[in-house]
Amino acid sequence: MTEAQGKNLIVTGAGRGIGAAIARLAGSRGYNVCVNYVRNRDAAKAVAEAVREAGRKAIVVKADMGSESDIVKMFEIVDDELGTICGLVNNASVTVRKCRIEEVDSSTLEETWRTNVSAYFLCAREAIKRMSTKSGGSGGAIVNISSVAALRANPFDWVHYGASKGAIDTFTLGLAFEGVEHGIRCNAIRPGPIDTEMNTSEHFAKLISSVPMKRVGQPEEVAEAVMFMLSENSSYCTGSILNVSGGRC
Repeated sequence: MTEAQGKNLIVTGAGRGIGAAIARLAGSRGYNVCVNYVRNRDAAKAVAEAVREAGRKAIVVKADMGSESDIVKMFEIVDDELGTICGLVNNASVTVRKCRIEEVDSSTLEETWRTNVSAYFLCAREAIKRMSTKSGGSGGAIVNISSVAALRANPFDWVHYGASKGAIDTFTLGLAFEGVEHGIRCNAIRPGPIDTEMNTSEHFAKLISSVPMKRVGQPEEVAEAVMFMLSENSSYCTGSILNVSGGRC
């Protein structure tokens, strides 16, 4: 039996990529998992099945992280079908499109902020309501998935994405300080170039020379860092931001 046995976790954007790796690993470590998705139900169902094969419960919940009402509904479904959560991984994010600053438009910015920033705040709000020791909860942990783009800005491609992840770094610190009084720890992971559908081989080719380890990372490597931050092994960590980037920063 693992230390997480029977604990309930929400992973946003868990149908594919990093989110899917986090959800699968969480199941193998004893968590019951809400697998959130917005488009690809089949992929999300496959992730949930992997969690069940590990002997844990899993539910699949379609919810657009750009919609406050969807977020609230997702948490209500988890309350009903899994029970009180002990952890949240804010993972879902979008790049929208490549563009330079002189080409950016309000719709690109609005979609980026809604999913990459506002959703993290709103999911954290709902998690605090349920986990706070001030309101009868048992405390817990929140892990935000940031990006080394927060440090490098992503000029000429996705400055809007880099800016949104910079906001998440700041949000992580603020949430960590406020979370202490609720018995909630909050930390963040900054992945570097990771082998997911979000990135192309051409994109990796441009980046690889700037990665000291000279390779791209795997989603499972990010998932291991997330599991550490969720677990009691990181009990003295809050407000920490860990790079999982092969040395790229």
